[in-house]
Amino acid sequence: MVQLTYELRMRQQTTLTPRLQQSVKLLQMSTLDFSREVAHAIATNPFLEEQDESGDAEGAAIDAKDAHLPDATQEVTDAIGSIASTTSLDETSSVEYEHISAEISDSSEEFSAYEAAADSMSSYSGDYPTSNRNGEAVDTDVGQWARSHTGLHDALLEDLCAYPLSERDRILVTFVIEALDEDGYLRVPFSELAGDGQLDPAPTDDEWEVALRLVQQLASPGLGARNLSECLLLQLRSLDEDKPQRDLACKIVESALEKVGKCDYVGMARMFQASEEEVREACLLIRSLDPRPGSRYATVDPSCYVVPDVIVRKIGKRWVALSNNDAVPKAQLHSTYAKLFRESRYNDRHLMAKALQEARWLIRSLEQRNTTILRVAQAIVARQQTFFDYGDVALRPLMLSEIADELGMHESTVSRATSNKYLASPRGIFEFKHFFSRELATRSGGTCSAGAVRALIQEMIENEDPRQPLSDVMLAQKLAREGVVVARRTVSKYRAQIKYPSAELRRAP
Repeated sequence: MVQLTYELRMRQQTTLTPRLQQSVKLLQMSTLDFSREVAHAIATNPFLEEQDESGDAEGAAIDAKDAHLPDATQEVTDAIGSIASTTSLDETSSVEYEHISAEISDSSEEFSAYEAAADSMSSYSGDYPTSNRNGEAVDTDVGQWARSHTGLHDALLEDLCAYPLSERDRILVTFVIEALDEDGYLRVPFSELAGDGQLDPAPTDDEWEVALRLVQQLASPGLGARNLSECLLLQLRSLDEDKPQRDLACKIVESALEKVGKCDYVGMARMFQASEEEVREACLLIRSLDPRPGSRYATVDPSCYVVPDVIVRKIGKRWVALSNNDAVPKAQLHSTYAKLFRESRYNDRHLMAKALQEARWLIRSLEQRNTTILRVAQAIVARQQTFFDYGDVALRPLMLSEIADELGMHESTVSRATSNKYLASPRGIFEFKHFFSRELATRSGGTCSAGAVRALIQEMIENEDPRQPLSDVMLAQKLAREGVVVARRTVSKYRAQIKYPSAELRRAP
């Protein structure tokens, strides 16, 4: 006989509703991914459509400059009000905020000029024709203005056409060309260039070597090398034989390349039985070579472009964050379809009702996402005013929890709102995460950010004597004299983060 035992347990569990899940998903997306997501929703949901930029007939009759200026001024007023509502900026008095608000009216001319420039740019047709000789509008032919870029593989295949080769040799050379990476190196072994059964009989290593030698003669010297030493040797051997110290440079590259980075001229002079001056000339010749010859054929991936979510401008004496409306995808409810759906009386309305509900959720999520990002950006800019005036050396310590407490949000929400989000300022384009840096104590009892320490280290390295570079110990001592006490290993870590080599490798040749 089987005895059953029942047990009751109580536990708490957080469950996200579909609407909240959608909001979280959209908030953590980058601007490009977010635009693709909205475009996909518009294409698949009949109740969504792109927002009409021209508006209705009455709105189109209004002059563009008069219509845009109040919106811009209102946006600046909202940004100033957001800064004024921050409770953590104790050094800024209410009198200063009143002065800032009074200067908004003086800034209207700046926005007017900006809008006028935008209007003139919108009428610019680009470098391609938009009308024929009779002045009649015609469809633009992309072929009249578009330009194609020749990549590394295409350039080598074009040069290969000038060589009279057999069909088998041409196939082998083509395999080698297609295997080159973006730096122009062949990092794939011969045995993996062609699959089993693609060539009969299977090519030998000697055949692959001949094909590789032909590729190394195409286009720029150095292409088709299997390592850095071979790449530099190919470039040196392509120089004139009477080039000073060419032969010595070849010997150094073959057997003592690591000594070039350390500037060990004495050791190389002893190793090759040459004078120290001859070794210096040979090392200067090696340093003039291109270690990545394939990079000159590289193209820019359009997906790597950054679209700023926020634009930072100086209004009066304060920096404020304004939403980049051009980067925000615009979607609205299709009023005609929604009206027809409400007036319909057929029985099966479940699928259409679900699509209408998803459309409304998406529109609300768009508004909530834009509002959250703008609020976070305004709080960051309000706390990092000195950064926009003086740069990284004036970066203040800032944590996600401070912004979360100030805005009444959860820290995870602020983290999602700052991931893959960028702001554009006169100092450049920065990710929101750039403004968050941990706090370090100073000798005077104050604090500074880790980003400011990295900026100080970079400034010290840039101003050092190239023949006597500063070691990590010396950098730590100089920071201590500035009032910032950090350990040598911390200096080494920060130096590596700003991509500077050690003092030994920074020494001038």
